[in-house]
Amino acid sequence: MTADIVNLRQFRKAKARSEKEKSADQNRLLFGRTKAEKTLTRALNDKAEKTLDQGKIDKPED
Repeated sequence: MTADIVNLRQFRKAKARSEKEKSADQNRLLFGRTKAEKTLTRALNDKAEKTLDQGKIDKPED
């Protein structure tokens, strides 16, 4: 009939560490891209935009 003794200070610190680790993992997914990946994405977006702009038909202004 004995309960486990828990040190609340250690429990709080462990919980805070785990929360920080979850936040860090999410930030790694969102912001953790290499410079090469960023430039590749930028180049692909620029190419797609230019291709889209080439298909536009300009209306003559009166």
